[in-house]
Amino acid sequence: MTKEEETKYSYFESEPVPEHILEKMEQMRKKGKHLPDLNLIKRPSQIEGIREASKINTAVLDAVSEKIHAGMTTQEIDDIVREVTASAGAVCAPYHFEGYPKSVCTSINNEVCHGIPARHRKLHEGDIINVDATTIFHGYYGDASRMFMIGKVSERRRKLVEETRRCLEIGIAAAQPWNTVGDIGAAVAKYAHSRGYSVVRELGGHGVGIEFHEDPFVAHEAKAGTGMLLVPGMVITVEPMINEGRAGVVIDPYNGWTIYTKDGSDSAQWEHTILITETGNEILTY
Repeated sequence: MTKEEETKYSYFESEPVPEHILEKMEQMRKKGKHLPDLNLIKRPSQIEGIREASKINTAVLDAVSEKIHAGMTTQEIDDIVREVTASAGAVCAPYHFEGYPKSVCTSINNEVCHGIPARHRKLHEGDIINVDATTIFHGYYGDASRMFMIGKVSERRRKLVEETRRCLEIGIAAAQPWNTVGDIGAAVAKYAHSRGYSVVRELGGHGVGIEFHEDPFVAHEAKAGTGMLLVPGMVITVEPMINEGRAGVVIDPYNGWTIYTKDGSDSAQWEHTILITETGNEILTY
């Protein structure tokens, strides 16, 4: 184990889970609830590390927001993300993660996620694009994505982006202490379906902070009251992917990364990293 890893994990003994949280977990265990492992409950010093990484991640997306425009390439977005991240002394988590070739994901129109930046791919008036950035700072992770509408977009694309943002807000509102992961998915799906949209099921949110992807998997279409219990101290992403058409998706057979809607319809996604607290939740990066 490296020194950095020892630092990240050394808090388990020096900062134990508070006794009243353990007592509540035991009560829930007796009710048959699915409890998280104790290592998924972040300790105060770990939370501060995640908070610092999240601040940088937010600054990265702010920089993209200031400069994104029709005519720029997605590679230029990647350049912005890489430069702003490096200037803060941080690292872009996607770069070379499991072979991913770039520093950020840029997914346009019918691309659900994992769009790969390229010098030949330009943004056009009327496009919608998701920019998904994850930052590592001193070994801790912050993860978020935003939708951007390029110039004047169609009313249906504007509505998709705005309603997906509402799905995110509804999902976060459901992410309350001692609720379940399933409560998030149930709330998101109910709203999305009421607006005539479908929810991507193969991909979802996840635990984050110590690693890029941790348990639990956060489905955005699920049954209320099911799945892992949300315990104060857990850090997760809520990131609904909402399709204008059917829910089915396909993976690019050439690059092995980019996910498209199967029917070619548009898709949108917003993502925040949140901390489950004893009284609700706190948005760490957006």
